[in-house]
Amino acid sequence: MNYRTTLAVAVAMVVTTSFASSASANRDYDDNRQSHFQNHGEMKQDETAQLGPRPFYLVEGMDEGKLKDRLMQCQNGPFYKTDFSIGHRGAAMQFPEHSDVSYMAAARMGAGIVECDVTFTADGELVCRHSECDLHTTTNIVATPLNDKCTVPWTGPVPANPAPQCCASDLTLAEYKTLQAKMDASDPGATTPEGYLGGTANWRTDLYVGRANVLTFKESIALNQEMGVKHTPELKSASHQDRIDAIFGGQAQYAQQFADTMENAGVRPRDTWPQSFNLEDVLYWIDNTKYGKQAVYLLDYDTSKDDVIIQSPYDTMERMEFLQMLKQRGVKVIAPSMPALLRLSNSGEIVPSLFAKDLKRMGFDIITWTFERADLRQGASKAGYYYDFDPAGVAIKKDSDMYKALDVLAKDVKILGIFSDWPATVTYYANCMDMK
Repeated sequence: MNYRTTLAVAVAMVVTTSFASSASANRDYDDNRQSHFQNHGEMKQDETAQLGPRPFYLVEGMDEGKLKDRLMQCQNGPFYKTDFSIGHRGAAMQFPEHSDVSYMAAARMGAGIVECDVTFTADGELVCRHSECDLHTTTNIVATPLNDKCTVPWTGPVPANPAPQCCASDLTLAEYKTLQAKMDASDPGATTPEGYLGGTANWRTDLYVGRANVLTFKESIALNQEMGVKHTPELKSASHQDRIDAIFGGQAQYAQQFADTMENAGVRPRDTWPQSFNLEDVLYWIDNTKYGKQAVYLLDYDTSKDDVIIQSPYDTMERMEFLQMLKQRGVKVIAPSMPALLRLSNSGEIVPSLFAKDLKRMGFDIITWTFERADLRQGASKAGYYYDFDPAGVAIKKDSDMYKALDVLAKDVKILGIFSDWPATVTYYANCMDMK
């Protein structure tokens, strides 16, 4: 056997061993789940997602075990867009939320769906902001002449001066479009408006502030279409309901304009998951628009009561009675927060909550929120709301352990998808587990 023949055989043996090792890890993890590899060890087509180093850092930091073995086998990709990975306000962990650069970053990280939270301007245009009145912490408004138009302008350090409140509804669309998006943060005690714009948490960054542009709802749809991703706009409740009534004529008209904007932009019903915490919005879309089939009812969770929050006028109902009513009214998709769907077993393992089991038993599809929105470097005990299912940090001791929670949500709760402030982390898992 000559040198070239020997080399070819050696290379073939290495490749064969590599694929065999990968297949073995997949089988060890879950014999019933289709692997990341196609039949005969052929990988799937790469759809050009760019994950960056974070998912690899997290996987490498996991404790030894079957889940880590499975995820380690996927480090060479391929990585591609998946609807399981939903860009929460884009890629808001490091990019200014609801900005063009944040949405593009999410799409590039493989988010198959990207979220625009929808609120409104004084002249009735729909724009992407998490709240009607968050401009003082998410844009540079207090350091511009438009500060004078705020419901409560910035006038100096808090609490010696009133806390500012700057609303999209304080501005016309033309005025709104002059603002620059920034990380959602503030320094209330600052003595200058420029200082007030600071306060970004040390596990986030201001590195991508400077060319981040605010967007209208229409612009976000067009950008999603350009980037090849689907939509999950959330119609936000108003801080000033009287302004909705004055500008649109009422909540129903507001919900209709939201749907009309999607229809006028050519959004197909199968490509959008409209959301609201306001059940009346969801029921309106079901009854009056073509966007009701995938309408998502968002549910908040009260950690002190270990139960979901049922809003008025339905708050007199028992939980199961309320869920039955939702089912009868045609609600198909429910989106509770992560702590509503998980709990710890007596042995300290992460398992589905009773509420998660109720939802699956009743046939609801489930989406949840929000991954990568907490600083997990010191574990769940210091991470706050999203990890309140593990308040002592028994299962989630470090940031890499977030994949334990994601694995239970995907494999046992069987969620359709999860919102993430850094979609790459979810895309890596979803691609590795061969999720759509």
